[in-house]
This record gives sequence, C-alpha cells and structure tokens, in this order.
Amino acid sequence: MAHLVLLGDSIFDNARYVPDAPSVVDHLRRGLPAGWKASLLAVDGSVTAQVPGQLARLPADASHLVVSVGGNDALRYSGMIAREPVSSFPDALTRLADIAETFQREYRRMLGSVLALDLPTFACTVYDAIPGLERSDQAGLRLFNEIILREAFAAGLTVIDLRLICTEAADYSILSPIEPSGRGGGKIAGAVVRALADPDGPGTTRRVVV
Repeated sequence: MAHLVLLGDSIFDNARYVPDAPSVVDHLRRGLPAGWKASLLAVDGSVTAQVPGQLARLPADASHLVVSVGGNDALRYSGMIAREPVSSFPDALTRLADIAETFQREYRRMLGSVLALDLPTFACTVYDAIPGLERSDQAGLRLFNEIILREAFAAGLTVIDLRLICTEAADYSILSPIEPSGRGGGKIAGAVVRALADPDGPGTTRRVVV
C-alpha cells in the first residue's frame, strides 16, 4: 500500500478552519487511488525550520511526501519589515535581499532533511490570492515563491503551484482568510492526486502541477 504523508503548515492542517467541510487530508483520503492512504504531519503555524522536526513522527511505511511551507515565514518577515524604517529604496531592496538569503538557507536545509529520506517528494508554492491581502504582501510573497521554485527545481522536484489553484475568494476559509476553505482544500487535494499520477512515475521529473 502506498502511503502519502503531508508536511508543513496549515495549508494541509486546516481542519479547525473548516468545521463544516472536509479538511485537505479528508479530501485526499477520498480522492486517492485504491491502495493509497494519507497521513497528516503538517502542523498549523509551522515555519520552514520546524518541518524537519515533523519527520520524527514519519510512519515507517511512508512512500511519498508533500511539503507545503513558507507562508508563515513570509508573515513573520512582513511584520519585521513593517516595523523597520528604511532611508531609501536601495536600502529597502537590500533588506529584502537579506530576508531572501535567510529564507533560502532555511528552505534548502529543510528540503535537504526531507530529501535525505530518499522518498518521492513534491513541493508546494505559497498561494497569493488571499482575500484582503495587501499589494505589498503579494509582492513579498513573490520573493518567497521564487526561492521555493528555485530550490525545488534544483532538487529535481515536481512543484504543485497553489498560486494557480486557489485563485478565488471562495477557496479561502471565512474563519481565517489565510487558510484554505473546504472548496480550496478540495482543489489542493485534487492537485496532489494529479501530481501523483505522473505517467513516468511520481517525483521522477520536474513539472508544475496546477
């Protein structure tokens, strides 16, 4: 039996935000092919540096991994940026470059821990159509997503691009607009299933799944 394990943050661990609808892992358990099962190790609120700790609970029969993380890192840094004044536009760009370098180190280290398990692995971008999201935050997310894409492709991974999947307000929870709704969770789960259906074998080629 194939066993898919979800790592990361509340993009997968969204049950508390959809009390009247299926969570992402619920959708997956209904949509995976016969002979598959899914487990949730992702934890609401996690940042990239915490994902390696989730691997301590990895089931012995895990066969495939999906990682969705980075949004909480972006939230943390957006707060820092808002509080720190800059004297010029070049200073602002330098500050963003410093943040990007830090996140890239953290994401690369996390991905290394996951890939050390030598299991087919998929990475997710951070969605950016969140209702009410400021344009400045959308711009900041592009920085984080560029790093996710660069590191995932450098590692030869297929990427599930949530920016092209959760594109409507109804895809986000009314309880917390940064979390997927039941509908959004269903779309995310559907993309994961499509990623697993690679005709060349899961995780064997660089692809973008939407």
